[in-house]
Amino acid sequence: MRSSICPMLIASLVCTLGFLFQSPSLSAAQEHVVSPAELHQATFSVAQTRQKNLAKVEKFFSSQQAQKALKSAHLDPVQIKRAVPALSDQELAQLALKADKAQKNFAAGALNNQQITYILIAIGAAVIVLIAVH
Repeated sequence: MRSSICPMLIASLVCTLGFLFQSPSLSAAQEHVVSPAELHQATFSVAQTRQKNLAKVEKFFSSQQAQKALKSAHLDPVQIKRAVPALSDQELAQLALKADKAQKNFAAGALNNQQITYILIAIGAAVIVLIAVH
């Protein structure tokens, strides 16, 4: 009786292994959920967005009006320029949005010099606070 159990056990083991290797879940597990090309593209897109936001904010703080406004509020423009790249992607995106909006409103005549000065001071102070918190 013992001799008949051994071939049955081997046959069961072979069938089980054959089933496992033919299973779609095993082959699906070997496929990547995200392809390397898609991952590269997503990373590139995030980096490109960050660069655009960084450029917007740096342009905003580089204007003569911004320099004067920051100095009048006793904020160091150089310190702010150095602090901006240290912001997170989300903080930088929010700051770029505010800077872009302020520039468009000023260009359209919706803001006067005093209002844009207050906005510059508020944004500069926000940068310093965000860096201090980190």
